Amino acid sequence: MGEIKTWQAMADTNAERLQRTTGRSVEEWVEAARGAGVHSRAALAAWLKPQGVTGYSLMSVDWAMFGYPDFILSSVDELYEGQYADRQALRPIGDRLLAWALEADGVEVQMRKTYISLQTARRKFAQVTPATKSAVDVFMRFARPNDPRAEPARAAKDDPFRWRIRLKTVDDIDDAVLGALTAARDESL
Repeated sequence: MGEIKTWQAMADTNAERLQRTTGRSVEEWVEAARGAGVHSRAALAAWLKPQGVTGYSLMSVDWAMFGYPDFILSSVDELYEGQYADRQALRPIGDRLLAWALEADGVEVQMRKTYISLQTARRKFAQVTPATKSAVDVFMRFARPNDPRAEPARAAKDDPFRWRIRLKTVDDIDDAVLGALTAARDESL
């Protein structure tokens, strides 16, 4: 059975990426930024960008300088409880999908503040989101869904998820839904 990671795992990965791509640690970047007189998040981003430090790498330096958001410091249980705090009737859906992910080969589970991220070593292939008070949305990355309930997802420009299956009860999680998750995983291996 797999383990569930929190945002902290992502923060650690970001710090490693920063070290690998720039040759400097988060602490070295923080020290250099303070030495350059940087005192705000906006100033930090403006100072780091010309040096090629953007995106997740910038987040690492930002959080080290100005403090980590509460969700980074939250445990798996705190994050998961927060997702279903005002929609307990949907929790069995999340529990069932989480159980599948923890038992599936090659799946890494990362708990986020508002969703569960399902990933392979290569990329994120699905996201489980208690989207409304009456439904959990499973967003997936795959070429052609086999489940007729799959509908095009309204995705942001950089969002890899093009399909969504909306689940309203735990009984909606049938072989077709699990097959779609498996297909999305397999296409992402």
